Amino acid sequence: MTDFAPLSAASVPLQAGNATLDFLLRRMRHKSDFPALSDSVARIQRVANSEDDSISDLTHEILKDVALTNKLLRLVNSVHYAHASRGSISTVSRAVSLVGFNAVRNMALSLVLLDHMQDKQHASQMREEFLRAMMAGSVAAELCSTVQAAEEAFIGAMFQNLGRMLCEFYFPEEARQVRSLVASGQVEGGEEAASLQVLGLGFEDLGVGVARVWGLPESLQRCMRKPMGSPMMRSPEQGVERLRWAARAANEMASALVVTEPDALEARLAQIAAAYARPLALSVEAVNEATLRARRKLVALAEALDLRVDAGSPAARLLKLPQAAQGATAQDDALSPLELKPSEAKPLPALLASQAGGAVSVAQVNEVLAAGIQDITNAMVESFQLNDVLRMILETMFRALGFRRMVFCLREARTDQLTGRFGLGEGSEAVVRAMKVPLNVPGDLFTAVCLRGADTLINDATEPRISARLPRWYVEGVNAPSFLLLPLQMKGQPFALIYADQAVPGGIVVDDKALGLLRTLRNQAVMAFRQAG
Repeated sequence: MTDFAPLSAASVPLQAGNATLDFLLRRMRHKSDFPALSDSVARIQRVANSEDDSISDLTHEILKDVALTNKLLRLVNSVHYAHASRGSISTVSRAVSLVGFNAVRNMALSLVLLDHMQDKQHASQMREEFLRAMMAGSVAAELCSTVQAAEEAFIGAMFQNLGRMLCEFYFPEEARQVRSLVASGQVEGGEEAASLQVLGLGFEDLGVGVARVWGLPESLQRCMRKPMGSPMMRSPEQGVERLRWAARAANEMASALVVTEPDALEARLAQIAAAYARPLALSVEAVNEATLRARRKLVALAEALDLRVDAGSPAARLLKLPQAAQGATAQDDALSPLELKPSEAKPLPALLASQAGGAVSVAQVNEVLAAGIQDITNAMVESFQLNDVLRMILETMFRALGFRRMVFCLREARTDQLTGRFGLGEGSEAVVRAMKVPLNVPGDLFTAVCLRGADTLINDATEPRISARLPRWYVEGVNAPSFLLLPLQMKGQPFALIYADQAVPGGIVVDDKALGLLRTLRNQAVMAFRQAG
């Protein structure tokens, strides 16, 4: 299966002769938040998908956006992913570990589109477009036999709708004209021909053109172009071509759900299944079952994201299950009260005021810390990767206490010093490089704290008695006015350090309960090292 590997550049110059696309892009750049949307998509897509560090990079990118973080965690705690967690997930790192890197990245890209493409004037139409795209992605994923193929098919099918979504949001008047032309039957060739007549460019060319400017992978751009002609009588080889047919079939299913009258819907879906069974190398029954699974998942997704639609609207049709499926669901639900499981996770609280722009109570801080501890405990009773647990610990502290940046340091036997390994937050990359705590230099505040194993909060590092003990490497490379040190020891010897800071003196406030929870998290890190051997 071909990977959707990112292009080298985040922005690609438009080809000569594409004057219409260039004109539409100029219009989009001057409206709403297209530059911010472009930047968000490009940053998430640029994260590599092969190196272990990419998990930290993806987590880092998602955590920069408070709304995105909370929506994503609500989504992975929905019924859709219940089989993966069997409990609540409170960290992005844990979500990546359980659900998979590419699946979380796809969710983040989807949620970025949802977050940016909202407009009160035509909110219901945008919700319809988003749900339609998500339905197509979900159907395409269910039509695939492997996890990797499913993840690629999801994003390919969803992004086949990109041109229509962009037009609906940035050019609503033109979008209405396209819908009117299609409904009237005045244009042969359907939606593509209508958009070409109204915009001077087909929806497909608009979507692919923007994808190219965003630096989305060439393989994804190919998947965004629907294969031409009637469905093939044989299945193409595995790869992008197979994904294109899965994406086209999924989008036909999604469109049928939107436009077909309820009494004719099941017959229309069966007709589409019969047409695409051969190119997908599936039976008609398997295509129908995959579509039903996707419909159930979309209902769960809409509930998790609180996406409300008007009763009787086309969007409402996307969230209506067939009568037989509703009966089966009700039968399954009768067993739910008998299942032993954690109490339903409450919506996760917002981050601290420094990140979310509003007051956050001590109880909310402690709630995030406690949820993270439970998340990490769940991870550690399974076979776990040490790096995954350490990332979860840092992320829990970062989200709960709204630190500016955090770094995890580990002892190097060769140099006998603690060096930065990975971090979170604003400018954390530079701090990771700067952190070099010697374990054999008397008078160094960091050394003294680590050797004593004493959790230490420096509220105001500008005070003379404190600043006199700050080492040169710290003053020159970091120099935060307020910071927290949580050293890790085994057999009385320091081997690691958790560092966190804030941009203003007194910026870190930790009450007794929060301190106890932070120490529990620190101790979980020590335990993880012991279990990892």
